[in-house]
Amino acid sequence: MSTDRLAGDTPPEQEAAPGTADAQTPAAAAAPGGNTAAAAAAAAPSGEAAAPGETVASDDGTTAPGDGSAEAARTDGPAEAAPGDATAADDGRTPPQDAAGPGEDAVASGPEAAAPGSEAAAPSSEARTAPAGAARDTAASGSAQATAAALAAAVRAVESGERSAASFFNAPRPARPAAPAGRPAQGAPSPGRPQDRPAGPAPEPARQQPAPEAGGPARPPVVDGGATGPAAGAAAPTGPAAAPAPAAYAPGAEGIRQVLAAGGAPEALADRAAEVLGERAAEALREDPWQLLAVPGVRPEQADGFARALLGPACGPGDERRAQALVGWLLEQAAVAGHSALEASALRAALAQRAVPDPDDALQTAIADGAVLVFQDAIEEPGRPRPVTDEDGEEAQPVRILLGLDRFAMAEESVADGLARLLNTFEAAAGPEDHPADGPAPDEDATAEDATAETEPAPAPAADEERPAAETEPDNGTEAGAEAIRPSGHADGTTNDTAARPVRPSAAEWEAAAAAAPSPSAAELIRAAAHSGLVAHTGAEAARAEPAALLAAARSLGLRAFGAAHTENGRRRLATDLTECAPGDPAIGTAAVTVSALLSGQQGPGRDADGALALDLLVVLDAPQLDLETAALLVESLPDGTRLVLSGDPGVLWSAGPGRLFADLLAARFCPQVASRTPDFGPIGELVSGIGIGELSQVEAPGKEVVIVPVRDAKEAVHRTVQLVADSVPRALGVPADRTQVITVGHGGAAGTRALNAALKERLNPGPGRFGGFDPGDRVAYAPAPGRTVPGTVTGADAAGLRLDCDGAAVVVPREQVGAGAVRHGWALTAHQAAGMRWPAAVVVLPGDAAGGLTRAWVYTAFSRGERHLSVVQGVDQALPRAVAEVPVKERTTRLRTLLQQSVQTTQEPSTAD
Repeated sequence: MSTDRLAGDTPPEQEAAPGTADAQTPAAAAAPGGNTAAAAAAAAPSGEAAAPGETVASDDGTTAPGDGSAEAARTDGPAEAAPGDATAADDGRTPPQDAAGPGEDAVASGPEAAAPGSEAAAPSSEARTAPAGAARDTAASGSAQATAAALAAAVRAVESGERSAASFFNAPRPARPAAPAGRPAQGAPSPGRPQDRPAGPAPEPARQQPAPEAGGPARPPVVDGGATGPAAGAAAPTGPAAAPAPAAYAPGAEGIRQVLAAGGAPEALADRAAEVLGERAAEALREDPWQLLAVPGVRPEQADGFARALLGPACGPGDERRAQALVGWLLEQAAVAGHSALEASALRAALAQRAVPDPDDALQTAIADGAVLVFQDAIEEPGRPRPVTDEDGEEAQPVRILLGLDRFAMAEESVADGLARLLNTFEAAAGPEDHPADGPAPDEDATAEDATAETEPAPAPAADEERPAAETEPDNGTEAGAEAIRPSGHADGTTNDTAARPVRPSAAEWEAAAAAAPSPSAAELIRAAAHSGLVAHTGAEAARAEPAALLAAARSLGLRAFGAAHTENGRRRLATDLTECAPGDPAIGTAAVTVSALLSGQQGPGRDADGALALDLLVVLDAPQLDLETAALLVESLPDGTRLVLSGDPGVLWSAGPGRLFADLLAARFCPQVASRTPDFGPIGELVSGIGIGELSQVEAPGKEVVIVPVRDAKEAVHRTVQLVADSVPRALGVPADRTQVITVGHGGAAGTRALNAALKERLNPGPGRFGGFDPGDRVAYAPAPGRTVPGTVTGADAAGLRLDCDGAAVVVPREQVGAGAVRHGWALTAHQAAGMRWPAAVVVLPGDAAGGLTRAWVYTAFSRGERHLSVVQGVDQALPRAVAEVPVKERTTRLRTLLQQSVQTTQEPSTAD
């Protein structure tokens, strides 16, 4: 269910969403937009391993172990961690990928990432013999140029589903030393940014200052040589040394199976362990058995059992390797619940709950090793008096101490920087005298050139060149740009000649477009987009016509404008709205794309020669569904001067991945905001509008648009649901069963998606499940990447895999993905899986055991999925109105709001000083 939780809390009904073993992004996810050279190197082909002395974060694309269903939560040993049981949030959220875990150096950001002596830092023998300064310069530029193409290719391969991100990695996670006694002092670390690592040049000043006291003081950093065994010269570990490793292991997965068998773990984990830990996974697990926690689906008690079998009496709760593995696992679990960071006090409590004897020391070690970053976040509470001024004249404002993994910190900062860049590089609508059609005089043209020189390069005269990208987007590479550019034209009908010439509609033209808008709210949105590079637009389903009106108006003015939805279902609805707004434009429907297809180049305008998206205006619908890493990749792909409109319904559930981008953007008041005044009509619209303000009221439904079906227990809930889908709704409303969607709170339980799908299959499409549990005609939910759910129907299977029809597109899911849980039966979905989609009829199932996980956002999302009809199978009694009135949302801990507010303050300080 949609239950954001503190790290370590395990709701019994939670389980992995489809596709949890798939990659979300390659190493680019750790460095959105290509800002990290080391992350780019990690995405290079598997033959390019890290040089000795350099440890590259294994952003392997596997799923963080999540909280399991009631059955999974009761497992007590490694033998129960079956491959198909990778656990995650019950509401369909697919957990983010494993980041730099304990025992490995996280990737540094910026040029510092390429340490002298590594392969990334020495692209040629000449560079190695050059002076140190020149070598570092050559390394930075050479590394970026050498890996940009591989990074872009990796992004496309993962987004298209051709390869998993894990397949790009072959370096194992380095095993931690057991317990070094001393650490060479090198000065206090500055953990506010991912660059602040023990090895490397002097770090940049942190965006947020490190916490020296309350959050676990940072120790002096440690120089780690990157060895996978115990560090040379280190003192004896807290317990006896690990059992001696065998003289040799069988190559590949066979050697991993040997170690797993020795520790009593299922050999079926071998493939996933190889994906996470690399080719030397066998040695890594022998040296540090708790690295098994990095494998999806493995829980701490199971890793403890594995370690006891390998280490014998040497295994104990105070082993430093165990503590560090738990720190990383808890932060990954926090990300599964949507947090981009955790308060230090919460992390200490979770470590103590798992019998770590000294949580403070464990956190200090993780911070000193660079596995965890520490931040100070100012506390702002309504009604709190202004901070007092100390002796130095500075305001002493209370702060909270946050700890997080570097990949989420980098993504959050990348989003904040990218949004600020779009605001700062935007040029307001030109006056009539500046419009190209008016034939400006030479002086005026020169003035316009001078005004734009600082924000974007002048377009080249060649007709086939695209608009230059932002200077902050160098790592997309020329290869990605060359492949993305269509040689003669784009899908929307624009040609390279028109794309090469920037179009700047005048203010009068924008005003004329606003005057012709179909509604006052649409006119307000058009005017806001004319005068700002970033706009936030809020509204419910009916308000989606307003971004469509903006897109139609912008395209009529000659701008390259596109709208991106979260799902294919949402893309089709946007295309319909666009056709209604511009019936005379036969190509208007091509302006509607999905976010994933836009980033992969399968839809949209493609990319220019610099790797940036070749567009002038991008409207992102379903903005609350944007997780941090996807948002960072999207924002970094936009060139300077692009208009970005983020549009969505603030009442729906947040993204499946970590973060709450849209909510933080609205709370920070970082840009102009347009609130739609277009209401959703009809009984369903009236019901959902009331839920949005905390009221669950009865509505008149003369056409049976809303029906409440009370039930006593879960068994009756399943029976009535099948009856509604198979008989009642088709007979009363004429909506066939395959156009009715069942939505419930989670995958597990007596009335979860598994139980409901089994009952619905037996009634609607009985069969033996001869294709890996599926039969032709089965409705399924396919997760090609974490956080994405694609509904489909099974059409068959062959040696290539399971064949699906997904909204008219033929899709083949490889057998290994089917076995890993990328495909589930899809008659019943969770609310998170259903977000961004609508069906003619929806049946929402609320069994009695779901009462504790209900929130207003969950109810709002589930109830708004039906277009013509909504049936509610009600088994929670008064818990439903109580959740709507008293529990708005499960809160998430994020830093984006603070980062955006700091960006505004930084921009205002120079003007104040003047």
